[in-house]
Amino acid sequence: MRVKCVLCDTIQSIEDQSSLAKRLRNRPIHTFMCEKCQERITDKTNKRIATGNFLLYRTPAKENEW
Repeated sequence: MRVKCVLCDTIQSIEDQSSLAKRLRNRPIHTFMCEKCQERITDKTNKRIATGNFLLYRTPAKENEW
């Protein structure tokens, strides 16, 4: 299966029977990102977290009465 990175538009080939290929076929909302771009984003995010100015807005978990 040929896939295209959403950030750098490089085209790569992945195995048709891999879990990633199945996920991309069955759920179109999932996108493919190459290892180079994924590593770059991970490094930049970790640097932002280390500065202390990174806020992750998550909805608070509601406790169920039952």
